[in-house]
Amino acid sequence: MSIGRRSLLLGALAASAAAVWLFFGRSNGTEAGAAISELVDRGPIEAVVTATGTVNPVTTVQVGTYVSGPILAIDADFNSAVRKGQRVAKIDPAPFEMKVEAAEANLANARARVTKSQADLDLKRRQLARQESLRAENAVSEDALDTARSAHDQAAAQIALDRAAVRQAEATLREARISLGYTDIVSPVDGVVVSRNVDVGQTVAASFQTPTLFLIAQDLAEMQVNASVSESDIGGIREGQQAHFSVDAHPGRRFEGVVTQVRNSPVTVQNVVTYPVVISVENRDLALKPGMTATVSILEERKDDALRVPLRALRFSPPGSPPAEGPAVHVADSDGAMRRVEVRVGLRDDRHAEIVEGAIAPGDRVVVGLTKSEATPAAKNPFAPRMR
Repeated sequence: MSIGRRSLLLGALAASAAAVWLFFGRSNGTEAGAAISELVDRGPIEAVVTATGTVNPVTTVQVGTYVSGPILAIDADFNSAVRKGQRVAKIDPAPFEMKVEAAEANLANARARVTKSQADLDLKRRQLARQESLRAENAVSEDALDTARSAHDQAAAQIALDRAAVRQAEATLREARISLGYTDIVSPVDGVVVSRNVDVGQTVAASFQTPTLFLIAQDLAEMQVNASVSESDIGGIREGQQAHFSVDAHPGRRFEGVVTQVRNSPVTVQNVVTYPVVISVENRDLALKPGMTATVSILEERKDDALRVPLRALRFSPPGSPPAEGPAVHVADSDGAMRRVEVRVGLRDDRHAEIVEGAIAPGDRVVVGLTKSEATPAAKNPFAPRMR
């Protein structure tokens, strides 16, 4: 072979090698490295629904007034413990006492009219009897007898009217006494005053909507959380499920509760639909206050010995692989190869997913990602000068 042809052949080989380096080496500054895998194991897994809510007393009673007038006295303040029937405030009773006195006078007057009408009726009855006796002897005319009968009937009607007036006056007196009694504003339940919305000297007006003067919680040792659960999660919530929550006032403390009510009335705010869920909780140490914001976790379902894989294993897909048609994991074999295994997923928590069907077992390693490394020396220019 001539020297010229040998030079041309060497040049072609060098150009080919440079092209291979440019394509496979320079175009990939970094490339996939070793697989990152985690063990498949068995252990507890919980499906939990999270929501936010507000701590409230189980029973809250609004105490108002049925009568109008200035507040004369306040007998209960914030956080006061009250008993059923205990007076918490008093409205000035003077106008109502005068109404009672006026009603008593009207009743006495009505009863006196009955007495007078009764006497008149007795007189008219005797006169009628005398006229009937005289008429039997033909001593008086028929007209005189008719006049006596008419007078008797009028007297009987008058006493009936006067007796009705007595009953009306008695009812008016009862009403006046009830209104006087309403000037004592009393607690309808045993409980604790949560809020007071009135002061001494303030005038309250009773109307179609009774004003709320006090808010009384019946028992702060038993509280409830009114949580809002999204429509996507409400299907798994049932009465009797365990729940726990935390509040900002007690960081690190976990409060336990039970779902007691799942309401069917939807609440829509800015096109987001939620459903009210009520969680009962004991509050023996009174650490929870009405109105606190609670971060709630409701235990939807729990398994103590579930076959678990990391959630990242379900999200992993090797570079260049076609889109998956269903959930799958990639098992790392002992020889370093990966094989795709289709699975059926059960419960999920924030770190694991339960595998209810699929060719994997505890001790297998599933790929959750790939390391990335800089270009290897083999990817560098083979024709670059070597440093000695």
